[in-house]
Amino acid sequence: MPAFGETIARLARARAATRTQGDTAGDGGMTEVRGFGFNPGALRMLAYTPTDLAAGAPLVVVLHGCTQRAGPFAASTGWLALADRLGFAVLAPEQASGNNPNRCFNWFEPGDITRGQGEAASIHAMIQHMVRAHGLDPARVFVTGLSAGGAMAAVLLAVYPETFAAGAVVAGLPFGLSSNVQEAVSLMHRATPLSAAQLAELVGKAAPRTSNTPRLTVWHGQADATVTSDNGRALARQWAAVHGLSEQPDQVQARPGWARSTWCGSDGEPRVELNLLAGLGHGAPIAASGEDPLGAAAPFVLEAGVSSTLEIARFWGLAPAAAGEAWTNGSPEAAAKSASSPHATSAALGDSVLAAVSPHVSDDVRQVIDGALRSAGLRR
Repeated sequence: MPAFGETIARLARARAATRTQGDTAGDGGMTEVRGFGFNPGALRMLAYTPTDLAAGAPLVVVLHGCTQRAGPFAASTGWLALADRLGFAVLAPEQASGNNPNRCFNWFEPGDITRGQGEAASIHAMIQHMVRAHGLDPARVFVTGLSAGGAMAAVLLAVYPETFAAGAVVAGLPFGLSSNVQEAVSLMHRATPLSAAQLAELVGKAAPRTSNTPRLTVWHGQADATVTSDNGRALARQWAAVHGLSEQPDQVQARPGWARSTWCGSDGEPRVELNLLAGLGHGAPIAASGEDPLGAAAPFVLEAGVSSTLEIARFWGLAPAAAGEAWTNGSPEAAAKSASSPHATSAALGDSVLAAVSPHVSDDVRQVIDGALRSAGLRR
């Protein structure tokens, strides 16, 4: 298990790389919005609306991870390009270094994760402003985030459930398990001993009762050494219990390097989904090449041959379902075996290596590294 000092040092190195990217790319094509309203968390608001956005369009809230900038993260993960393609608005709150030295959303601080307080309240105010200012559909508001941003997405779903139709958490953590930075760091590296019912109780106490329970899709790399994938599993169990569903999924499917578990409601529609990717480290998986490229590799935005962004939009109903997907149905054990096959793991490892070095080398050098990885069978 990485020591706390090692984790901070790794974040500091990545922060320096991200700062260079952010200074060059500015706000990634997004526009800063000032005076949006109640801002007790002292966050910055960035927004993107495609040209000729229709009235009643959906809103997607995108929360960056530690060391990242909001605009470049929304652009590199493909959310801005997908907004143009599908016709929705994007809100990207940005953390300030004055709130957290590594620009992590404070998903573990009671004053920032309580309804009506701190950073959660600031983001909620931004959402209300976006809906009013652009005539968006208040029934189609979605939130997604990576790492600390993923944990904050889980916070928002818990404390403002009436606001969201659905959410997505990438490499994040369950809601309500820590109240300070020491507990947060410990949680990142271990599985929680709490039962699904106990996890659901934490969510139930976070907001007044409402008839709306947001749906959730969870994404996590099985080689994540920063936030163990046990947290992704616990988060899926937490929200399955919030929906009143069994702890065991209704369906388990697998593709090479990718296992998906789904919990369905009484109508057969997915309520909670867990996606585990073999060989993937800490970051948002994207598919920046291939038949339908989306996004660009960046720190903690990792080429994986599968776009979590597009798949999340499909789960939410914003994008059409993919045709002809080759899934294998079976037990959780069979899915895990397929997802962790040597071929899948090696390919995902090569993708992660290329994604890690790409932001720091020229295109010519990147092509040389790509060719070497393919020759070694480490890239598809």
